[in-house]
Amino acid sequence: MTKNYDVVVIGAGPAGYVGAIRCAQLGLKTACVDEWIGKHGAPALGGTCLNAGCIPSKALLESSEFFERIRHGGEAHGIVAGDVGLDVGAMIDHKDKIVRELTGGIETLFKANGIEWIQGHGQLLPDRQVRVSVPDGGEQTLSADNVILATGSAPVAIDAAPLEGNRIVDSAGALNWTEVPQRLGIIGAGVIGLELGSVWRRLGSEVTLLEAQDVFLSMADQQLARTSLKLFGKQGLDIRLSACVKSTRVTDTAVELEYEDPQGTHALSVDRLIVAVGRRPYTEGIASPETSLLYDEGSFIHVDENCSTNLPGVYAVGDVVRGPMLAHKGSEEGIAVAERIAGQSSTVNYETIPSVIYTHPEIAWVGKTEEALKKAGVACRSGVFPLTASGRARAMQQTEGMVKVLSEADTDEVLGVHILSAHASELIGQAVIAMEFESSSEDIARTVFAHPTLSEALHEAALYVDRRAIHIVNKKPS
Repeated sequence: MTKNYDVVVIGAGPAGYVGAIRCAQLGLKTACVDEWIGKHGAPALGGTCLNAGCIPSKALLESSEFFERIRHGGEAHGIVAGDVGLDVGAMIDHKDKIVRELTGGIETLFKANGIEWIQGHGQLLPDRQVRVSVPDGGEQTLSADNVILATGSAPVAIDAAPLEGNRIVDSAGALNWTEVPQRLGIIGAGVIGLELGSVWRRLGSEVTLLEAQDVFLSMADQQLARTSLKLFGKQGLDIRLSACVKSTRVTDTAVELEYEDPQGTHALSVDRLIVAVGRRPYTEGIASPETSLLYDEGSFIHVDENCSTNLPGVYAVGDVVRGPMLAHKGSEEGIAVAERIAGQSSTVNYETIPSVIYTHPEIAWVGKTEEALKKAGVACRSGVFPLTASGRARAMQQTEGMVKVLSEADTDEVLGVHILSAHASELIGQAVIAMEFESSSEDIARTVFAHPTLSEALHEAALYVDRRAIHIVNKKPS
């Protein structure tokens, strides 16, 4: 017997579960189909983000930073900790507890909003039918007025480094080690590679990152990228650019890599290896061929500005469509689609989606980089304020970094804000709000910020756009 719904969501990651909750809030009869099996063999909501990505990685980043600060961060404050022990297993258990609490929270929200959670693999059929295949081999068919495809993404695999047990792993595998590898190799020095490298470096690993690109963090503002590269090097992350891995071999005692760079061919021996070269949309089998669902290059589902596919009543959101693969971007798309289905007007401003790398210091940005503006021929002014001039940063012993504000030369509208700082992930929200309201740098400069705070650095950077910063010498624009 076919069950009928107003909306069926396939996928329960941040795009899918948030979209499902908003649909239910709007009075739509909603089901959410998901096949994720958690670490302990039980079905779990939340997708990669909550189970094997954003949340567990941030838990380990927080724990490892806490460990490092206890060991090395107290001397300037007159605090001597002495010998500090490390129980990696307990750290992993703490991470798993957080995951269980949050995924269980989503299940509670589903029940409270009357959403039916259907466990199994969902596939779109013609006429907005959804076939659900369950692990025991059974099947059921759902019918919906609207279907939202939100199946997320998966790690990119490379032939040169096939996964092997717990020796060569992807990002998810690197979240479950209970021992610290002495020598850790990471293929890829992007967001995931830097975050995982930071975790295990703090816990005691010698970390080498091999990055095929010749530019570090090419998507970020290069002034901040160059500064952060130096800082990470001082911390002990060995980041090698233009390094293309050609082969790997697992022996009884090591993982042997061969890679090439402009200087030639090199060998590297490590105890464990993480493959972190990016993610791809998880769209295999998401729709039967009979649906004629349209895809873009790279297996992304083709959608218009409203996240509508080429099929009536079928939408796609999150990592399976164009745009950055970010949980908050997917969530906002899920909400917007739910509201459109309910007859409301809703939009997502893709120009003000923030990005964050949770290293230390953190790197966060919103809007355009200075390089992108120059390439587009947009005349801009910039203001940069170093954290060495921040009283709060000095009190925290966190003076590494800066805040950079870019504004359009004629109108002064803020076009981009880039932050390298402790707690940059929190500070960037102020910049997002400012840009959402099309603020000028003068608007920010004339806003009163609490003192002493890290957020004053944003204020001073905005003042520096017009060369009237208070706590640094204002240099003439070059």
